[in-house]
Amino acid sequence: MKNKIKIQRAIHNLTQEDLAKKINVSRQTINTMEAGKYIPSTALALKLAGLFAITVEELFQLEEGD
Repeated sequence: MKNKIKIQRAIHNLTQEDLAKKINVSRQTINTMEAGKYIPSTALALKLAGLFAITVEELFQLEEGD
């Protein structure tokens, strides 16, 4: 699953640590999501999308085979 978390962090001028604190996860969780190694729960995806004021579909895209 591809995501635009890193792009949205840059737009909102947030570090991985800043974002992690805002959504109550570890910085490592943000790092692994950005790397595409961790697919977040629906609740976490909604939290992220809400924070960035975009839809979940804008933030996450399925790749072929997902």
